[in-house]
This record gives sequence, C-alpha cells and structure tokens, in this order.
Amino acid sequence: QVQLVESGGGLVQAGGSLRLSCATSGRTVSNYAMAWFRQAPGKEREFAAAISWTGAGGTTYYGDFVKGRFTISRDNAKNTVYLQMNSLKPEDTAIYYCAADFRGYGLELRNRGVYAYWGQGTQVTVSS
Repeated sequence: QVQLVESGGGLVQAGGSLRLSCATSGRTVSNYAMAWFRQAPGKEREFAAAISWTGAGGTTYYGDFVKGRFTISRDNAKNTVYLQMNSLKPEDTAIYYCAADFRGYGLELRNRGVYAYWGQGTQVTVSS
C-alpha cells in the first residue's frame, strides 16, 4: 500500500510561487509514476503534471494549461515528489492532489484513471 501526503499549499498573490510536496510511505517512489492533478470547485479533476517511473527515464508530462510555469521533480532519496509552481494565476486556485501508478509511463499518465493511489490534497489559493 502506498500512502501519499501532500503539503505546501497556501495563499499566494498572483504572480507568486509555491512548491508542493508529496511524501510517500510504504514504497520506493522511484518505482512509481507520480502525478499532480487539481480540482477547482464545480469542475472535474484536471491533469497538471506527471513524471514516469525511474526505469522509464523519469520523463515528464504537463497539462496544456501549464505553459512552462510548473515543474515536476522527484527526490528518490527522500521518497518525495515536488511541483514547483511559478507565475501563479487566480485560475490556478484549486485543491492539488498527488497520485501514484506502479511503473507507469507514457501519455496514459495524463489520465487520472491509471492511478491507484491518491493523497488527500492540499489547497492552493491565488489572489488577484
């Protein structure tokens, strides 16, 4: 069983930055594809970023809305995945969820249905 715990959310002004963290327990994060999704009130959960498992090269993928503002990374020694978010906009306001897929890779990582494990989410609020 993989347990995911997100942190790092908060309130930030438009144009600011936040770094989200997702700590894993129970399994080695390098064996998992890791992703970030977000969900705003009244909207569906949306893909933000993913990184393939280490054996697939750690390839990264981003949602169309990211446009170079977010960076996903992984620290295997700490079993933690990060989402660095820069140039934040009010429309980035959402709950951000971390997800894990055992040995996942490829474009399917954009699909929330492939992920077996999810965290509880962390709130990000961007003020104008």
